[in-house]
Amino acid sequence: MSTGSPRRAGGAQNIPTPTVRRSGGAPAWSGQSVDFSLEAIVEKIQQLSVTQQLSIGERGQTAPREYEKISAVLALLAPGEFGAEILLTRRSTKLSKHQGEMSFPGGRVDGGESIVEAALRETHEEVGVPAQLVTVHAELSPLSTFVSRSFIVPVLATVREKPELSMSPHEVERALWVPLAELVRADTFSWEWWNFDRVEFSGDRPMFFFHLDDETIWGATARILHELLCVIHGVNHFDLPNW
Repeated sequence: MSTGSPRRAGGAQNIPTPTVRRSGGAPAWSGQSVDFSLEAIVEKIQQLSVTQQLSIGERGQTAPREYEKISAVLALLAPGEFGAEILLTRRSTKLSKHQGEMSFPGGRVDGGESIVEAALRETHEEVGVPAQLVTVHAELSPLSTFVSRSFIVPVLATVREKPELSMSPHEVERALWVPLAELVRADTFSWEWWNFDRVEFSGDRPMFFFHLDDETIWGATARILHELLCVIHGVNHFDLPNW
């Protein structure tokens, strides 16, 4: 991983690193300090462009033709002792794809469902959060995965207090609330440029990592977290060298 301050231990996640990679350097929010309270973050979210706000419930999404399915995930924030915390899960090792990876609750959008409806339904099925407790605020940038051929739409939402969680053992091995302030620590976040010798990965791609004490967040989940943290800090998620 990137050089610099010593990293926390991280977890046993299988990260298929390429031969060619290089450090991304300082984070986009370097040198900034922000208020991580849930109230302050909601205020930041409300400053997102109109197309990213509540119209998501009405706006349909169509996956690009090369992707097999459209999925919705819920980035759910709750108040905590050290400011807002975000709900993450570790996927079951029994699943066919992305086994043991850190993720947001979510899954495939069923026929007739909106993005929001799918994100709320999947979150209830996976970790037991009732939809009526959740306030949906905005949508972050859609992204894609090549392993599962999914086009993923992240839905950003909050709850007034942390609900009791009830995990589906067939889908989720662990659920945890992580303070956002912890994710920007120098020993937690790093990023790199990866170059894959594959047609679908032409050129360098930025890859983000959050090294917790016993888990490592990477891939699509880390990219969503990176964008959220950029929103909170008032910087552009896509404003990276050589993006």
